[in-house]
Amino acid sequence: MARKKISSTVYITPEQNDRLKLLHERTKVPIAVFIREGIDLVLKQYESLLPGQVSLIPEATPPSPPPPGVAPVVPPKKEP
Repeated sequence: MARKKISSTVYITPEQNDRLKLLHERTKVPIAVFIREGIDLVLKQYESLLPGQVSLIPEATPPSPPPPGVAPVVPPKKEP
């Protein structure tokens, strides 16, 4: 059974919209699925910045680079 979804509004560029529509036409996968997968990728990349269980070996899983065409998010600097 599918999990309940929460409605949200996101603003994307016209180029992103065009490419998502083309991807949808070629794969028949709903655009919303691609957006949710993209969010999952970002959350995984920056999971070290989120609350949760601390890894004993943090350098064992370095963050992966952002997907092509996506500007990297720079985490805020920690004050000394």
